[in-house]
Amino acid sequence: PGLSEPATGRLISIPARGGPRLNAVFLRRGRHPEAGRPDEVLASEGFALAHRLEPGDGLAAIVNGRRRQLRVVGLALSPEYVYTIPPGDLIPDDRRFGILWMERRALASAFDMQGGFDDVALALGPGASVDEVLAGLDRLLEPYGGLGAIPRALQVSHWTIDNEFKQLQQFGLIVPAIFLCVAAFLLNVALTRALALQRPQIAALKALGYGDGEIGWHYVKWALAIACFGWLLGVAGGAWLGSAMISLYNDFFRFPVLLYRLSVDVALLALALTLAAAGLGAAFAVRRAVRVPPAEAMRPEPPARFRLSLVERTPLGRRLTHTTRMVLRNVERHPVRSLTSVVGMAFAVGILLLGFVFVDAMSQVADTQFAFGARQDISLGFVEPASARALYELRSLPGVLEVEPFRSVPARLRAGHRERRVAVVGRPAVPRLQRVVDQAGRAATLPAEGLLISQMLAQILDVRAGDVVTVEVLEGRRPVRDVPVAGVVDDAMGLSAYMELGALHRLLREGPSLSGADLLVDPARLNELYARLKALPRVAGVTVLSLALDAFRRIMSENFEIMTLFNVGFAVIIAFGVVYNAARVALSERERELASLRVLGFTLAEISLILLGELALLTVLSLPAGALVGFGLTKVVMALFQNELYRIPATITSQKVAVSFLVTVVAAFLSGLAVRRKLYHLDLVGVLKTRE
Repeated sequence: PGLSEPATGRLISIPARGGPRLNAVFLRRGRHPEAGRPDEVLASEGFALAHRLEPGDGLAAIVNGRRRQLRVVGLALSPEYVYTIPPGDLIPDDRRFGILWMERRALASAFDMQGGFDDVALALGPGASVDEVLAGLDRLLEPYGGLGAIPRALQVSHWTIDNEFKQLQQFGLIVPAIFLCVAAFLLNVALTRALALQRPQIAALKALGYGDGEIGWHYVKWALAIACFGWLLGVAGGAWLGSAMISLYNDFFRFPVLLYRLSVDVALLALALTLAAAGLGAAFAVRRAVRVPPAEAMRPEPPARFRLSLVERTPLGRRLTHTTRMVLRNVERHPVRSLTSVVGMAFAVGILLLGFVFVDAMSQVADTQFAFGARQDISLGFVEPASARALYELRSLPGVLEVEPFRSVPARLRAGHRERRVAVVGRPAVPRLQRVVDQAGRAATLPAEGLLISQMLAQILDVRAGDVVTVEVLEGRRPVRDVPVAGVVDDAMGLSAYMELGALHRLLREGPSLSGADLLVDPARLNELYARLKALPRVAGVTVLSLALDAFRRIMSENFEIMTLFNVGFAVIIAFGVVYNAARVALSERERELASLRVLGFTLAEISLILLGELALLTVLSLPAGALVGFGLTKVVMALFQNELYRIPATITSQKVAVSFLVTVVAAFLSGLAVRRKLYHLDLVGVLKTRE
């Protein structure tokens, strides 16, 4: 009640007492259905929560062509449906798909299957060969209409969660490694500049008898102290992110208990890696500083040798102001320091781009799948294949403007020792509604003969266009045919195999038939159409494309919102820190010089331009370098998201590049302002008293 569009359920039998031993149902609330109560069912928790169903509520359903009034007596979970996905869909939809468990004899009676079964789960003994058991099961059950046994590794929930865990493991190694390398680099830059200002103190300590090791360890401890403070902040932030991620998983998957606990072992491992990165970053900077002989270190650094900068030697150089020349000469005199500042800010731009690319990539996947590929409003499937006459009935439904049929059969594709079970879908050669598109949105024409398969399926089977695969149909007469691979399409989601509709009929040696159809409908008559579809007993399921798109965008935005926020914050801290550190060191080095210029009559704005103009130039140089860094990081990270479930394209748009540039420039500008305030406190009197 209250749901206008049709919802689909799957009925599964359970014993009246004790529950099943395999795929055991976990009872959340209520009780199990009792024997002799054919109307009692357990409802999957996600479906019940989406519709606010409680034990005792009623539910109308069409069961085997007959309308039944069911009563929910409990809410349950099942390991077989941790990831509850409607048939033919790619994402969960708890509002329109649910699992219902009914007492075994009651369900058998509803389908006239007393003493029979259409699904079986087995537990293997120690040392058993999965492949041999699967082959034996197929031989045993083939005369009875078996559709082929599958291992648990390919069962939908297990397969989805396993892919998710593998992706998390890869992501959890690559991304922290990138961040630790960036942190070590920034610590090296900061410590190098700090030690450059403390040359006299280091020389004095060495002259008093302190060794290189003692002085070096002092500064390494300084770096390790910073690392420990960062580790504390990181543990707190990691606990928050972990809790948020577990919350997302509880919305996406259905586990009896899934709580976040801060692991002491993981925290200690993070501490060890953080200290190692900090020690490595500090070691190079400290080594250079402590190796300077005391006599040399106690003398101030010699002034830079005067010479024209490269830009000044060009015709353009004659038109430059004196302030601009000062900026260019100072950048050229300290190439290593300038390069480190550029690289540091480039990493900030790159990390920003990496976070933004996820949002763009998921939007592109959605546009490819739903805007370019799926042009229909509704897709529906039948309980069993129907004749071509069903098309006329569909066209007569209220609001239907166009109908496009499809035929779908379960099949096992084999190439040598490799195999995979997929649905082979037959569509018109040039589909108008549900098109086959690649990641760039280009529509493919189905070949007159042969298969068109997805790139990921081709990799799994190790085949390419022109190769021959064995297609074992798991329906009807179960024909086995050798079919050429006519083409490969680089699509974005799932594992797909397509054939032209007539070619699939010839493969099956059957007349025109269809498993379902895609409909283009009048939006003004949707509710009327929904009501008719709900009453049709032959319709097994209905997918509304606009609702599927909304669910897809909602899930993906929730998944990547936290990641994007984290990346933006991290990049802003890097950009601010690099620029502020460079400005503070430059101010410390040139404080007397800038104060002298003030005494000579330069205004505050002019000396600000000398100090901050150099930083502005380095920031501008870091932007294109950051775009290259972002492109490289995106390529590496997006490679981790290429799996059987979905493939995320590594696409960087000019808009996101511009936003990344803008955020970096704003962070640099704010840090420059923070340093500029110190120019008000230059010691002009001290400069006037200096004898030199």
